[in-house]
Amino acid sequence: MTRPLLPVDARRPGAVLDALRDALAGGPAVAPRTDDHVPADLPAAVPQPVALVVETSGSSGVPKRVMLGADALLAGAAAADGALGGPGRWVLALPAHYVAGTNVLVRSIAAGTEPVLLPPGHFDPDAFAAAARRLDHPVRYASLVPAQLAAVLDAADRDGGVAEAVRSFTALLVGGQATSASLVDRARASGVRVVRTYGSSETSGGCVYDGVPVGRTRVAVVDGQVELSGPSLAVGYLGDEARTAAAFVERDGERWYRTGDAGGVSEQGVLTVTGRLDDVVVSGGEKVSLGLVERVVRDRPGLEEAVVVRAPHDRWGEVPVVVAGGRSAAGVELVDLRAAVAAVLGRAAAPDRLVVVPELPLLPSGKPDRRALTALVAGDGAARN
Repeated sequence: MTRPLLPVDARRPGAVLDALRDALAGGPAVAPRTDDHVPADLPAAVPQPVALVVETSGSSGVPKRVMLGADALLAGAAAADGALGGPGRWVLALPAHYVAGTNVLVRSIAAGTEPVLLPPGHFDPDAFAAAARRLDHPVRYASLVPAQLAAVLDAADRDGGVAEAVRSFTALLVGGQATSASLVDRARASGVRVVRTYGSSETSGGCVYDGVPVGRTRVAVVDGQVELSGPSLAVGYLGDEARTAAAFVERDGERWYRTGDAGGVSEQGVLTVTGRLDDVVVSGGEKVSLGLVERVVRDRPGLEEAVVVRAPHDRWGEVPVVVAGGRSAAGVELVDLRAAVAAVLGRAAAPDRLVVVPELPLLPSGKPDRRALTALVAGDGAARN
């Protein structure tokens, strides 16, 4: 059996909210779009369990269309409520065509509350604070990416009204990419409750909070790869059975999603993600995880939002390169950065250079555009330190 698939303009978050409300009640499935063009390969109908089709950001590969069922979306909402402070009211500060944005809408629907919707486009910390003041529910949430959190904290340092508004949240969920420990410490020192989330479109968004699985989510590490299981898993990829079979596997009667991320689980059951399995360079014969390098780099003052990418090298084959925004990287010395990384990860992991750009290119989701940055450093098209 199938159900209709309805393209909806995600530039109008309210329209996505209304469409999701209908989809969760059994109406047409929703495919949020960011333009007026409907791709010819987008089908008119999807399998009956599917309520939402979201496209992945494509930040590290080819975008995919992920099919999510109503049960999975609502299971994710219930798990979040159980791990945080119960059902509440949300501010939508993320694009409504990515899973982190649709999650805010689904959780609002499940809670029976109306989210405060920020207009799409450039993120404005003052507008975010104003939206926070409109929340009339005792339990208040928002989801941000690290760059947005940093912008909010900067504004809070300048304006006590912004600081008060941000501290009023029961929790600020931060995810979409690795969040530096220094940024989290800064937020918590300011009285802001930050919860780091881990998940993906294939898991209906964040399902691991501060390293701990929420709800009925389970985590396993198989041959160094993080795998996730639980009721919030996607149905699969629209129109791509081969990719679905490769990413979702059955083991001991349970369905698991193979994330492609490297990581480990402590004796206390806390997950640490160290980077992408395919994001490893061999430099001078030694394997170097760019994710681990980025983790160390982001703990350095002024480099909290820096990105580490690969670049070809005549002598070493490939090397890590740090890319940072011009203002944040002011005063950072490459020799000090290399020494700090080498002290933790060894000499092969030391960045070959620090590339400074006026602003980091971002995807609509707010994530760094890693493919654009990789092309940039390969073409040697920016100033160096």
